[in-house]
Amino acid sequence: MLTLDEIRLATRQVELDHRAFEPHPRQAAVAMILAEGRQQLEVCFIRRAERQGDPWSGQVAFPGGRASQEDPDACAVAERETMEEIGLPIGPRHRVGPLPMRLIENNASRAALTLWPHVYRVSAAERALASPRIPQEVADVFWVPLGHLFDASQVIEYEYPGVTASVFPGIQHGEHVIWGLTLRVLASFAELVRRPLPALDGR
Repeated sequence: MLTLDEIRLATRQVELDHRAFEPHPRQAAVAMILAEGRQQLEVCFIRRAERQGDPWSGQVAFPGGRASQEDPDACAVAERETMEEIGLPIGPRHRVGPLPMRLIENNASRAALTLWPHVYRVSAAERALASPRIPQEVADVFWVPLGHLFDASQVIEYEYPGVTASVFPGIQHGEHVIWGLTLRVLASFAELVRRPLPALDGR
């Protein structure tokens, strides 16, 4: 499976215009956090708490959130939000590299959003610190082996509660399903590291 050096090298291909970042709630950042597992690198995910008015209520996501006036750049957003949500301190020494910025188009339920994903790496000891810090926002924290995300046998058609007559590609991991925006960020990662992502193969 992928090594940290391969991932670091792949992210060097990403060219971001950091001048496009503004400390505004329509800008957001997430952290794709890697740590050594039993056999391979594993990725940190959260399951958002179910909250009325949250367009991503109950969904699996990466730690992160919207920018505030005090955030100087997108990494600062991801790092602040990760600490607030799961109590995991990450900073410049943990940065592996950026993923491509994503523009999330506006729809009937929310305004357009600019998302800045970034890859991080933490030690096993640091990984153990991760747990929900804000129960009203984060219901669970869990880690998924990197190879699991690229395993075609884990791909499902997911019917999101409340969305009628629609199914979405997803990756099953225990009781959790990785789909939607988080899956699209994983697709950016897969493209960078030149690995097919079965959940979105041909989509």
